Amino acid sequence: MPEVIFNGPAGRLEGRYQAAKEKNAPIAIVLHPHPRFGGTMNNQIVYQLFYMFVERGFTTLRFNFRGIGRSQGEFDHGTGELSDAASALDWVQSLHPDSKQTWVAGYSFGSWIGMQLLMRRPEIEGFLSIAPQPNSYDFSFLAPCPSSGLIIHGAKDRVAPPRDVQTLVDKLKTQKGIVITQKTMDEANHFFTDQTDELIGECADYLDRRLAGELSDPRPKRLR
Repeated sequence: MPEVIFNGPAGRLEGRYQAAKEKNAPIAIVLHPHPRFGGTMNNQIVYQLFYMFVERGFTTLRFNFRGIGRSQGEFDHGTGELSDAASALDWVQSLHPDSKQTWVAGYSFGSWIGMQLLMRRPEIEGFLSIAPQPNSYDFSFLAPCPSSGLIIHGAKDRVAPPRDVQTLVDKLKTQKGIVITQKTMDEANHFFTDQTDELIGECADYLDRRLAGELSDPRPKRLR
């Protein structure tokens, strides 16, 4: 797992990167929780998601948003972090021009950034949104949401109450042409304390089913 430094909009960004053996392998980027609350690319959930994708033959990148670890710049309340994520995807794609499919996974704050990236990048085929916070962040930009994906959260989450997540899910499920899969983990809080293995298992099961052609609209996605 090489350590990498690549250029971002506010200076250098630090990441961990694993290239797949196949030239046309799909790409995945994994986005970490809120930088102001201890979120880094070494968060245990982010770390395990990274390896979940690697084990399935993805070219995978996780990285520190600006101002975290060796990444330059300062926290920018989401705007700059979205630009960081776009630059990270650009960097991976420049190394793997034959890749035809991209996935984004984000946890908490990272899920908000990931869903915004989804709106900007039509090549993103699927997403994993873990413990999104529609009570704290505006998700109204998902109009419409362009890709099928998984929203997974905990029934005991006090940071992002289940009723707020449910409102977001219900809104997305009214859209045609995509399939939103929801999983509520009965015993999980926002941090998935003692539930990380189960969380990764649910994400892996969803990803495996998607790779097998399930859980998404059967019509091919049209790139804009």
